[in-house]
Amino acid sequence: MQTDKTLFILSSFCIFVGIVFSLSLPVFTNIYFNYSEFHFFIRQFGVGMLSIFVMWSLSRLNPEKSLTFIGFSIFLVCLFLMGIMHYLPESLVTSAGGAKRWIRLPGFSLAPIEFFKVGFVYFLAWSFARKLDEKKKALKDEVKLILPYVVVFILVVYLIAVMQNDLGQVVVLALTLAIMLLFAGTSIRLFMISLVGSFLIFAIAIFTSEHRILRIKVWWSTIQNMILSFLPQSIAKVLRVEGVPEPYQISNSLNAINHGGLFGQGIGSGSFKLGFLSEVHTDFVLAGIAEETGFIGILIITLAIFFIVYRIFKIANRSQNRVYYLFSVGIGLLIVFSFLMNAYGVTSLTPIKGIAVPFLSYGGSSILALSIGIGMVLMVSKRAKL
Repeated sequence: MQTDKTLFILSSFCIFVGIVFSLSLPVFTNIYFNYSEFHFFIRQFGVGMLSIFVMWSLSRLNPEKSLTFIGFSIFLVCLFLMGIMHYLPESLVTSAGGAKRWIRLPGFSLAPIEFFKVGFVYFLAWSFARKLDEKKKALKDEVKLILPYVVVFILVVYLIAVMQNDLGQVVVLALTLAIMLLFAGTSIRLFMISLVGSFLIFAIAIFTSEHRILRIKVWWSTIQNMILSFLPQSIAKVLRVEGVPEPYQISNSLNAINHGGLFGQGIGSGSFKLGFLSEVHTDFVLAGIAEETGFIGILIITLAIFFIVYRIFKIANRSQNRVYYLFSVGIGLLIVFSFLMNAYGVTSLTPIKGIAVPFLSYGGSSILALSIGIGMVLMVSKRAKL
């Protein structure tokens, strides 16, 4: 059986798109920090080429011999790194918003959380394949089975949401965990309980943090007029938020998307990247691409991501091995939730969570980690009857 070449080509295409826009979008950032105009492009190009090579190299390996070793190595090493990062000196870590998220290495920084997501999915797939099945069980017995995973996930929540102040990644992992449980054979009842539990953890994390409450209020202020107009005046008055900071990022993001129109302003010709929309090459890359390539460009990118996920789910569906099946499903879910959370954020449908767009956002850790995940799925594809 052969490796899924379509998945490899589509993933490589998205990486190349990200490389192109790493040259086009960070114009203002280069000027502001006095960087070379090729500063981000050179780094993204290097990581992109490395990522494609990693995908190809992993696809050549035998999954029976290599998949478990790679999956558990990533899971355990990154779990250890996330545990010690908070206690490392400032010279060894890079902070964002007061939280230590990157480990400094010669020439680059590494974000363990990006790699941990791949390892965590493999751990769940390996464990679910051994502990869970589709036999009907009482709800009490199902709860007992998943209790150890709840404990592990609470540890993950502490390491990511508390230690790194990154709730967005927790949401991605929580949704992935809940749906992988369903695919592993648990009942709909347990699935709904898992979603409710995840929502409660999410709510607690928000209401115990002032900056998260403010972020929710800022987001609500952008959409409240549209929603409250359908509600009775007495209820609308209670729900209305006043006196929050102006959401300039979201406003400029929406204006950039609108400015792109159907065909865009042309690659390199966007105007909102010129200081109006910060982080346009990372968190708001979809808004920047929309302005320069228009609806057509975003449609092509969305279809490419859709077909990547489709190929991954097809590999999962055709895999006879339950570990391969669940792992492929998990990687597909990571891509889906990351893409949707970012897309919904830049269009103000949900609050901005700082989740990278798969393959497209500037950042070596995100692209390389995802390429490892895709490479492992390509490894699995050789054992699937495509």
